[in-house]
Amino acid sequence: MSTASGGERSVINPADESVLATLPLAGPAELAAAAESAQRGFEQWRRVRPHDRYVILRRAAELLRQRVSEIATVLTLEQGKPLAEAKREVTLSADIIDFQAEEAKRLYGRTVAPRVEGILSHTVTRVPVGPVAAFTPWNFPVNLPSRKLGSALAAGCSVVLKPAEETPGSAMLLVRCFLDAGVPVEAIQLVCGDPAQVSSFLIERPEIAKVSVTGSVAVGKLLGEQAARHVKRFTGELGGHAPVIVAEDMAAGAGLDFVLKQSVTAKYRNAGQVCASPIRFYVPRAQLTTFSERFAAAAQKLQLGSGLDAATQMGPLSHARRIEDMERFVDDAVGQGACLLTGGHRVARPGFFFEPTVFAEAPASSRVMQQEPFGPIAVIQPYDALDAAIEEANALPYGLGAYAFTRDLHTAHRLGEGLEAGMVGINHFGVSQPELPFGGIRESGIGHEQGPEGIRHYTEIKTITVGQPF
Repeated sequence: MSTASGGERSVINPADESVLATLPLAGPAELAAAAESAQRGFEQWRRVRPHDRYVILRRAAELLRQRVSEIATVLTLEQGKPLAEAKREVTLSADIIDFQAEEAKRLYGRTVAPRVEGILSHTVTRVPVGPVAAFTPWNFPVNLPSRKLGSALAAGCSVVLKPAEETPGSAMLLVRCFLDAGVPVEAIQLVCGDPAQVSSFLIERPEIAKVSVTGSVAVGKLLGEQAARHVKRFTGELGGHAPVIVAEDMAAGAGLDFVLKQSVTAKYRNAGQVCASPIRFYVPRAQLTTFSERFAAAAQKLQLGSGLDAATQMGPLSHARRIEDMERFVDDAVGQGACLLTGGHRVARPGFFFEPTVFAEAPASSRVMQQEPFGPIAVIQPYDALDAAIEEANALPYGLGAYAFTRDLHTAHRLGEGLEAGMVGINHFGVSQPELPFGGIRESGIGHEQGPEGIRHYTEIKTITVGQPF
C-alpha cells in the first residue's frame, strides 16, 4: 500500500462487516497531480485517430469480458450484490464500452455552403471537451464508471475518475482493463478521498473542462452549482422515485402473475439500491388487497445472504448508513398510518441486511412517498381511474424511470405519452441498454449517458471558416 496525504480508510465487506483492504485517500497534493496528469493525457489522447481509439476501447471491453469472474467477485465482496448480478453488471459494462467505441467513429461534422464572397468553406465539427472529472457511487461500481469512461475516452477526453470509497477495487480493475488495452497512463487518473474535498478541488482546477456525476439529487445540485460557478460543462444522472401503474387488464389472472414476477425481481435487484428502481406501485382499488398480499408474500420468500452464496436472491445493503436510513423511512411511514405488510427491520445477523419491505396505502405526506428510499422498500397504492394514477405518478419533482403494465395498445400509448420521465418501460423494466440514452428530466438530472447521445456530452461544437487570403 502506498501512502497518501489524505489518510486512509477501511474497505468493508457488507455481508459480514470484515475488513477487505485499506484504501489510501488522496489529498490536495495527489489531486493536483491527477489534474495535471489528465491535462497531459488529454493532449496525447486527443491526437489518437478515432478509429485507433475504437480499436483500443474494443480491446478494453474484451479484457473486461475475459476477467469477468475476478472483477465480479471483487464487486460482490465490496458491494454485496449476488455474484450473478455482479457478473451481469460486468458484461453489460463491456457492451456499453463496445457501443461507445463504435460511436467514436461517428462523431461526424458537416460542411456549410458559404453565403459570402471570398469564403472557401465552413466546417462544423465536434471536438473533445477536455479533461473530465467523473464522480460515481457505490451501487454499480463497474457499470457507472464504464458509462463515463467509455464515452469520454471515445470522444478523445481524458478522465479523472473518483469512484466511491466503499467500492474502489471494482473501479481499479476496470481502469486496469483500459490501461492494458493501450489507453495512455496519463489519460485515466483514479483518486479516492473525502467526497466533498475531492469534488470541490477538482471542479475548481483549470485543467478540468467537464464534470459528470451520478448520485443523489442533493449531491448533483451541489456539484452542478460548483460547475456552473466555474463555467464547466455538466452532466448529472441523479435520483428518481419510479412509479409503476398496473392497468386493469393486467391486475388479475395470468396478467397479475406476470406483473408480480417482474415487479418483485426489479424492486429487490441490488437490494433496491438502483436509481431507476420501482418504488410506488399503483393498482386498481378492487385488486389492492390481492396484489399487496401476493407482492408481500413473494418479497418475504426472498433468500437473503452473502452475494457469493449461489442461493442468495438479495444481498446486504452497501453500508451501515443505509440500514439507519431504512429504519427512518419505516418509522415515518408507520407513524403516519401506512400499512406495513412485511419486513421493516434489520436482520439479526452480521452484515448490513434489511428485510424486503412492503407498505400499502402510505399517506402522500410520508417520507417514502416523497423521497427516494434507495433500498428494499415498496409501496402499493390504489387508484380509481387511470388518469388519476397518471397524475399521482407525475406528482413528484423527479422523472428518471417510470413503468406500466397493460395488454391494450391504446392504453400503452396513453401511458407512454402521459408518464413524465426520461425513460418509460411498458410491460418491462429493462430501460437501461447500451444503445439507449439513460437520463431523466426535472430534478432527476441533466444530460444523458449511453446511446449515441452519451458521447456527445463529451464534445464541443467547433466552427471553422476558411476564406481566400487575398
